[in-house]
Amino acid sequence: MTFKTSLFRLAVLAAATIVLGSLSPGVVRAQERDALSRETVLRDPEIPVMGNPDGDITIVEWFDYQCPYCKKIAPDLAQVVKEDGKIRMVHKDWPILGDASKYAARLVLAAKFQGKHAAAHQALISHKGRLTDSVTDEVLAKAGVDVAKAKADLDARGKEIDALLARNNEQAEAFGFNGTPSYIIGTFRVPGGLSVELFKRAIADAREAAKKSK
Repeated sequence: MTFKTSLFRLAVLAAATIVLGSLSPGVVRAQERDALSRETVLRDPEIPVMGNPDGDITIVEWFDYQCPYCKKIAPDLAQVVKEDGKIRMVHKDWPILGDASKYAARLVLAAKFQGKHAAAHQALISHKGRLTDSVTDEVLAKAGVDVAKAKADLDARGKEIDALLARNNEQAEAFGFNGTPSYIIGTFRVPGGLSVELFKRAIADAREAAKKSK
């Protein structure tokens, strides 16, 4: 093991516990509820999957569209997912930075009903500056989203979208995340953003752990 790798394990993986194989007692008890099951954490059917839907490793990201760190890391993470080719990428809205964040999250999730979730997500995560409801509408419209339809779908499906956001929040709190971005990489809990190099190392370690568990 190299010195850099050793530091990485100590600073990220060792400190960021394996959570989906050997959960803490409190989370194990909570896992009896569906929101915290391994399947729901990794494969919530209400969240469109990006990257490779048949990938061998899943990365789950809890994020906020107004989080500057999420925005800064997004291109690096997208690069890693694209270059690897075998990663299931799941973005979980965790709108903790105010009402504008919640509005943006709900509208993007409503855009999935017109097949525009990926475009809507990319438009807002790459937007510079603070959001307001009107700014969100404008950004999504420029990305090709039918905003009127998205709002109609939100009115019709609002309860299930809000239930999804509640699940995301419950999971984030159960894993002890204190802010965005936070991740599950394979079975590792990573409470904070990483560089391209460290994402790749975390993915490699997650694959190694998966092999050992079989």
